[in-house]
Amino acid sequence: MNMNDNPHTDALQHHFADMEQQRESAKLGMWLFLITELLLFGGLFGFYTFYRASNPEIFYNAHSTLDVKFGALYTVVLILSSITFALAIYHIRENKRKQTLMLLGATVLFGVIFLAVKGFEWAHHIHLGQLPGKYYTFTGIQGTNPHIFYSAYYMMTGLHSLHVLGGLAVILWLMVRTRRGDFSSYYFVPLEMTGLYWHLVDMIWIYLFPLFYLVG
Repeated sequence: MNMNDNPHTDALQHHFADMEQQRESAKLGMWLFLITELLLFGGLFGFYTFYRASNPEIFYNAHSTLDVKFGALYTVVLILSSITFALAIYHIRENKRKQTLMLLGATVLFGVIFLAVKGFEWAHHIHLGQLPGKYYTFTGIQGTNPHIFYSAYYMMTGLHSLHVLGGLAVILWLMVRTRRGDFSSYYFVPLEMTGLYWHLVDMIWIYLFPLFYLVG
């Protein structure tokens, strides 16, 4: 395709020689960003591992207060959202803008379901007094310092939920741009880069789910 015949030639920034160079540079930048995200959550996983090893009985008793059905629902919803996002990228590469919009909308819907159910679950735990630190008032768990488990739980699932919320904001922005025709098979880098981020967020949950809901 001749660049002069493409309606998206303005997508090429002046400091890149061609679209492929721009795309590869964007991928490099995104992967570097994702590495910092892995380092962030890696530190939290280290925090979890240290305190679980130091308080195995507390973590065993406290994890039983979480409903595994919620954890399973989150997992299914996020996996479906990754599938719809991947399909959205496939369809924009085929210049099918309507289908792309529908799939991005489905991804947003799944993300909203995740956050809504997580909010409901958090509200239930807060109502019971299952809070971190000095705010912990629940008396139904045997052992000392069960609030340590909830410190890890709220910190790690809360940070993950913030990443989901941020991802949804970007996806909504992508939907606006897709609707006005900014993307096509010639230029879809923002969709592709956001997809990498979204898949990482989903992958992190795949680790959080067994750590909090399944490991006894």
